[in-house]
Amino acid sequence: MKRLALMLVVLMHVTACTQVISESGRKLADPAIPYEKLKQNPDGYIGKNVILGGKIAAVSNAKDGGTLEVVQMELDGHYYPEDTMFSGGRFLATSTDFLDRMIYAPGRLVTVMGEIKGKRVKMLDEVEYSYPVIAIREIHAWRSTGTDNLYTNPYPYYYHDPYYYGYDTGPTPFRPPGPPMFK
Repeated sequence: MKRLALMLVVLMHVTACTQVISESGRKLADPAIPYEKLKQNPDGYIGKNVILGGKIAAVSNAKDGGTLEVVQMELDGHYYPEDTMFSGGRFLATSTDFLDRMIYAPGRLVTVMGEIKGKRVKMLDEVEYSYPVIAIREIHAWRSTGTDNLYTNPYPYYYHDPYYYGYDTGPTPFRPPGPPMFK
């Protein structure tokens, strides 16, 4: 029994410490390159690897692969983009693979580890905007943390007690009358 409890504790510890970017990716990335410096001079960092994250603004696919336009956000210790009102700008994350719009939907948070490829100038609204370009080596699309991800229960919690079998027997001290579960 003690062995089982110890294995459960170890398993919980290992899964709690899991990172979204592999250990080799974290070692390959240069933490000394802040996004602000990369934004100012992307060509000066060509060939280096970084870990960036943010919110997807747009997704596009072509014959040679897909591109995510990402609004940069600071990352916390688990590489989760901190959804704040501050951003250093935007970057492009490119892949030779197709990037499915259902997975990489605009508004979704992502963390990207990849190689800096320089810059690309594109129109953003009516302005020429210089994007740092990152070739994706690893990517993690985060699940939504908003209210759309929460389980919504149309009935109050007391209708879902273990003794409630889908019919209303009338008010009791523990459960007021409510809608039937089955029709």
